[in-house]
Amino acid sequence: MPNLFRKQQWKMLILTMVCYLFFYTGRHNFGWAAHGMAEHFKVPFTTIGWISFSMLLGYAIGQLVSGNLADRYSARIMMPLGAYLSIAANVAISFANSIEWVFVLWALNGFFQSMAWAPGGKLISNWWSNDEKGKAFSFYTMAAGVSSVVTYLISIFILQEDLEWRILFRLPVLLLFVTATLFLIFARDKPSELGFLDLEDNFVKHSQEDKWLDRYKDIFRNKGFLIVMLSFAFESMARYGFIFWVPVHYLGNNWKQNQQSLWMTFLLPVGMSIGAFSFGVLSDTIFRGNRIASIRFGMLMSMLVALVIYVAPINNLMLQGLMMLFAGFFVYGPQSNFWTLCPEMLGSERTGTGIGLMNMTGYLFAALGEPILGKLIDITGNTAHIFLLIALMCLLSSLIISLRSQKSI
Repeated sequence: MPNLFRKQQWKMLILTMVCYLFFYTGRHNFGWAAHGMAEHFKVPFTTIGWISFSMLLGYAIGQLVSGNLADRYSARIMMPLGAYLSIAANVAISFANSIEWVFVLWALNGFFQSMAWAPGGKLISNWWSNDEKGKAFSFYTMAAGVSSVVTYLISIFILQEDLEWRILFRLPVLLLFVTATLFLIFARDKPSELGFLDLEDNFVKHSQEDKWLDRYKDIFRNKGFLIVMLSFAFESMARYGFIFWVPVHYLGNNWKQNQQSLWMTFLLPVGMSIGAFSFGVLSDTIFRGNRIASIRFGMLMSMLVALVIYVAPINNLMLQGLMMLFAGFFVYGPQSNFWTLCPEMLGSERTGTGIGLMNMTGYLFAALGEPILGKLIDITGNTAHIFLLIALMCLLSSLIISLRSQKSI
């Protein structure tokens, strides 16, 4: 029986990872379409930034709802439903004939995309014990990082084939349809659905009769968790500053004459996927379970990398490529530590709500950052200046997380 349960544990983790692996094909494709969209609709990058803002805001609002729902309803249903609705929104954008329609549909897409992360985290929390949750969430976060790799790779091939920007909203999401359907068929929300005993939570216990509002109240009373959420907010702002504006920075207006820059940007999500898993291991080994110290280290290194990118010559492809790899590694790696803090600080019965609220805060801040970065480019005419602002975001994240002690968790 233990061996059989172990196989099911990994099966559920892998199913959740594979499903989320392709979610970013319906979200991170936007940055690659930004140039073509701006030219087609004849709008400035500030407008493109506000459209990106609409998706992130929709995602943030959705997280406020989906995290709580994940503690009550089935992740097996919520994740595929969000995937199918996101696919529909992406395809609709590919046929949009006005920038206003793109704005509305992209905002709705953000809400649909929010229906996956917290439910997936709740399912993993149900299947993995507390002493292995760090490892499980590292794998889950790594899947999100690899999702960026997949999206970047597909987008680069589409651009190299000289296909129009609309194709970026049609082809990549087909893979999401396949994986979401597999998840719907084979995933199960908790061990008891397959005849096993549900795992006991070693941290915080709550009444089974508590209401949905009680879950929010408990979290907002937890001052330590609020500090962690604020640090995560600036980390997310920096992360999306890299994800969305790096293609804009390196593509420029003559990327077809130097297509090496396309593949250099590909190193950013590669670094993210490596960092997502590595930071889970680092926090358990080098930092001896100190998630706070691990997060602080990652954000300080991200700040330094952003400053190097700013001062380094853009035509030095080897150095810029190395910095892209480091940027992805350090800015995204700490996320696996943030997610692990949710069950550790709140208990499994609040995991979904905690993940949802944390993600909501992160995407709300990331949304606010997009038009600011777009405006900065329009004012200065130099995309390199965004890395100075990103460096400041990383510094704020590291300073805020330092207000929290691992010993008090």
